[in-house]
Amino acid sequence: MKIQEIIAAIEDVAPVSLQESWDNSGLLIGNAMDEVNSALITLDVSEAVVNEAIQYGHQLIIAHHPLIFGSLKKLNGKTDAERAILMAVKHDVAIYAAHTNIDLAKNGVSQMMARKLSLQKLKPLVPQKGLLKKLVTFVPSAALDAVREAVSSAGAGQIGNYDFCSFSGDGTGTFRANELAHPFVGQKNEIHFEPEVRFETIFPSYAEARVLNALLKAHPYEEVAYDVYTLDNVHSQVGLGVIGELETPLHPEAVLKMVMEAFHCPVIRHTAFHTGLVSRVALVGGSGSTFLKDAIGAGADLFITADFKYHQFFDAENKIIIADIGHYESEQFTKELFYEIVTNKFSKFALRLSEVETNPIHYLF
Repeated sequence: MKIQEIIAAIEDVAPVSLQESWDNSGLLIGNAMDEVNSALITLDVSEAVVNEAIQYGHQLIIAHHPLIFGSLKKLNGKTDAERAILMAVKHDVAIYAAHTNIDLAKNGVSQMMARKLSLQKLKPLVPQKGLLKKLVTFVPSAALDAVREAVSSAGAGQIGNYDFCSFSGDGTGTFRANELAHPFVGQKNEIHFEPEVRFETIFPSYAEARVLNALLKAHPYEEVAYDVYTLDNVHSQVGLGVIGELETPLHPEAVLKMVMEAFHCPVIRHTAFHTGLVSRVALVGGSGSTFLKDAIGAGADLFITADFKYHQFFDAENKIIIADIGHYESEQFTKELFYEIVTNKFSKFALRLSEVETNPIHYLF
């Protein structure tokens, strides 16, 4: 199938518009219209990973961390990243990355971490603002059900665990068609009064094109009147990190031992066990130290993430237990996440999880 089809499956879960402004997610190398027979999934792209893809005949690499990041001024093959890029181009291996967009996604990296610990009652640790918009349109009464069905099926009207959420109120629309028009109701050159319904619903900003296209196809009018408003509401299903609850409260040491086993951690850096039992757990895949205050504010007993600096551990102030499990360790299951996303859409497409160890950190016991 075409690379674009694989990308569409991933971005249906993690739209690239969700990525942070500094990020570089998307198709980094290759043509989206090229056909591929199989793909290699990895956390990081290195020279060894590209070699692995070539060895097994994969034409596409799906990664979490972008290979091309920041300013790339030369391609002389002096660094691992440069050699990986040159090798990928030479052997027609496309490279796609989904980074902060899949961190923010509804069922993203942190939710995958929570699944490994069987946490319950999950919700985003830091729900995102500015992602929701409101659609208002005016529909003839007889066409209301068709329009509602169309825009809801396109992704509008979802609030938490509910869908098809909307509001409608009766009113009267007026218009006059000129000689060039082909009015659905009314006569040319005459002011027409039509019983209409004001229909409004919300949708995520990244679904705007899809929702508006569905509206225009389902609406019977030749010219459709509609308004789109940007909302300041938080998106209850999209955000950084996740917070959830253990099925049974446990002693902090028991929880960290469970974490070590689930995430294959050789070591965990943590603050003192000052609390009683741990019930509420916050998680952020990758570098999550900046979200410590959010974890405390959400009432978490334990915050699992990575890349805390020495002095940042003091910021826990006996209000929460910090558990730094390592960057790679916290994100390693992103490979499984990519595998699930693609195979749920294309069950027969050949995928392989990379066997190359890309964690740059090693531990001496």
